[in-house]
Amino acid sequence: MCRNIRQLFNFEPPASEDEIRASALQFVRKVSGFSKPSQANAGAFQLAVDEVAEAAQKLLHSLHSAAPPRDRETEAMKARERSRRRFA
Repeated sequence: MCRNIRQLFNFEPPASEDEIRASALQFVRKVSGFSKPSQANAGAFQLAVDEVAEAAQKLLHSLHSAAPPRDRETEAMKARERSRRRFA
């Protein structure tokens, strides 16, 4: 369920709002146990997603690194190779 929660810090280009929101959505889904909340819980669920996304955005903007930014394509290629070796 949490496959969209990925490291978002120190990438070039920086994480987009959509990536941060997708991670927040997956986090709230995992914590709540709902992939799609009922109408009674929809408001609380959406508020939680908004607050988690906002907190993640603040965190990413406040972090600093001396390491050079990583390339998304290179990291994706490494992940595919790890997956290939793991499930081969």
